[in-house]
Amino acid sequence: MEYRKLGGSGFKVPALSLGTGTFGGKGEFFGAWGSNDVAEATRLVDVALEAGMTMFDSADIYSGGAAEEILGAALKGRRDRAIISTKGTFRFGDGPNDVGSSRHHLTRSIEGSLRRLGTDYIDIYQLHGFDALTPVEETLATLDGFVRAGKIRYLGVSNFSGWHLMKSLAASDKLGLSRYVAHQAYYSLVGREYEWELMPLGLDQGVGAIVWSPLGWGRLTGKLRRGQPKPAVSRLNTALVVDKGPQVDDEYLYTVVEALDAVGQETGRTVPQVALNWLLQRPTVANVIVGARNEEQLRQNLGAVGWNLTKEQVAKLDAASERPKTYPYWHQAGFAERNPFPV
Repeated sequence: MEYRKLGGSGFKVPALSLGTGTFGGKGEFFGAWGSNDVAEATRLVDVALEAGMTMFDSADIYSGGAAEEILGAALKGRRDRAIISTKGTFRFGDGPNDVGSSRHHLTRSIEGSLRRLGTDYIDIYQLHGFDALTPVEETLATLDGFVRAGKIRYLGVSNFSGWHLMKSLAASDKLGLSRYVAHQAYYSLVGREYEWELMPLGLDQGVGAIVWSPLGWGRLTGKLRRGQPKPAVSRLNTALVVDKGPQVDDEYLYTVVEALDAVGQETGRTVPQVALNWLLQRPTVANVIVGARNEEQLRQNLGAVGWNLTKEQVAKLDAASERPKTYPYWHQAGFAERNPFPV
C-alpha cells in the first residue's frame, strides 16, 4: 500500500481507507448502504490491515453512533495499528445545542466519539460541514484545545466552500492555532467540481483531499450501463439516498462508464478499479475512502492500487467526464497561461 503525506503536515496516510458507512445499518438512509455487524466489520478490518490499508473513516452520525461503536469493537486490541478518522458538527440529538461547531457541541461530539470508538485519541478529526452561525475563532480555539490535550492529532474539514476553508485557515494563522490539513470532499469521474476551486486552494494552502464517494454515489461500480436495469441490490434503489446525493444525468453517466469500460479492457481492470486509480493520480489527493458490504467488494477495491493509468488513458477519461463550468471558472479557464490546471 502506498502512503502519502496528508496536506502540509508530516503525517502519512495510506492511499485507500475503509469507510464505515456500511457499519450498523440503522435507519433507511444508512440501511441502504449496508448493515455490517461487529463480526462482519472485524473481518473487513482484518483484510484491510493485512493489505496495509490502515485508515478507517467514520462519523458520529453514521447509524446514530453505531458505526463508531462497531469500528471501536473491530479495532479492540490493535488500536495502535490503525489511523482513525471521524467527524462531527451535524445534528446529534434533539436539543438546540445538539448541532453545529460551537464549543459546546464540538466538546460533546469529540468526547462522545472517543467513548464510542474506545480510544483516548483521534488521528484525524473533521468538521462534517461548515457552521455559519458559530464564529470560526470559537471553533478553531476549541479544536486547538483538543489537539493540545492530545485527544486529536490532526484537523480537517468536510464539504466546505473555498471561502469557508480559506477564512478558517486565515484565522488559524492569525491566532496561532492548529491548521486544517485535510478536506474530506466529494470527488469522482462524474463529479469533478472539486477541481475548480478547492483543488487549487488545497495546493496553495497545504490541504490534502480525503475523497468521499469516489464511485459517484454508487454509480461507477460497473453495474449501471446504457440499456440495462439497475441492480437489485443498490443504494440507488432508495429514493432518500438518491435525493440526498449528487445528481448525475444518465446520458453523461453512460458516456463516462463507456470510457471506463474501454480503459478497463486495455488494463485488464474493473470499472471501479479504473475510476479509483484515476482519482489517485489527481493533484492534492492524499486518500480515497472506499466502502464495502463484504470482503469480496473490499478486495476488488484494493485492486485499484499498485499500478497506474497511462497519460493517454487519463486523458481519455478526462475528456469523457469533462463538464461545462459555472462562472467564474469557465472564464478563468479561458486564460490558461494565468490559471493553469493544478499539477
